[in-house]
Amino acid sequence: MAFERHSGPRHYTVGTMSERFDCHYCRAALQGKKYVEKDGHKCCVKCFEKICANTCAECRKPIGVDSKELHYKNRYWHDTCFRCAKCYHPLANEQFIFKDNKIMCAKCTTREDGLRCAGCHKLIQAGAHNVEYKGSAWHEECFICSNCKQTIGTGSFFPKGTDVFCVNCHEQKFAKHCVKCKNLITTGGITYQDQPWHGDCFVCETCNKKLSGQRFTAVEDHYYCVDCYKSFVAKKCSGCSNAITGFGKGSNVVNYEGQAWHEYCFICKKCSLNLANKRFVCQNAQIYCPDCAKKL
Repeated sequence: MAFERHSGPRHYTVGTMSERFDCHYCRAALQGKKYVEKDGHKCCVKCFEKICANTCAECRKPIGVDSKELHYKNRYWHDTCFRCAKCYHPLANEQFIFKDNKIMCAKCTTREDGLRCAGCHKLIQAGAHNVEYKGSAWHEECFICSNCKQTIGTGSFFPKGTDVFCVNCHEQKFAKHCVKCKNLITTGGITYQDQPWHGDCFVCETCNKKLSGQRFTAVEDHYYCVDCYKSFVAKKCSGCSNAITGFGKGSNVVNYEGQAWHEYCFICKKCSLNLANKRFVCQNAQIYCPDCAKKL
């Protein structure tokens, strides 16, 4: 912070004319009268103030010969007009700061340059407790939840765009709730078909084994691990009597009149020809190729 001093003295002289002389401008006689000499010309006080006097940068009036004049960087003031632009404290005999084309005292400059609260826009006093976030600062009492308007201060909060939310409001407005137990998912959790679950809630319907990261099957909004699906839910192949899971080699299935077969089990009872996607004959609940059916 650099302090300045105004300049002086002014560039003209004032006196009383003792010899015969006329005003340079109005030609009035100056002998025995007060006059001003500036730039080599002598003039009466009236013409000086009307034509030659500097204009005060503060009050915009001429600075007459009877006024004390201050000047700084080609600007001029009455000494009584040379004051702080903020608090109006006189600065004619004091140091000052010239900032943003304004004269300011040191105290007001400190306030102007100080850290200001993004909430109330007032100065944050040096050493005072405050909250800083994303390049802005708040008084502790001004850092509040965008929803409930309660003070967050130095407590935990959640940002959302340009807003901040206390923990409770964030949970109510944005946090996910498990579709099974309906309770809040605070950490972790999994998503299946755009629905959130606690990891401990996404389990097999029969054995309660956790299904996260495991192969499972969904049947009418119920979820089963592979073993339970095979044992309790899956149809049994009419050929091998094992479960038809739809996994791996048994992913292709043949259905006929309420019965189901693995594709590789759908064969002629007599010659073992695979009949998937071929003509067949069903006789006495057994499957035959057309040729073997004729021989029966």
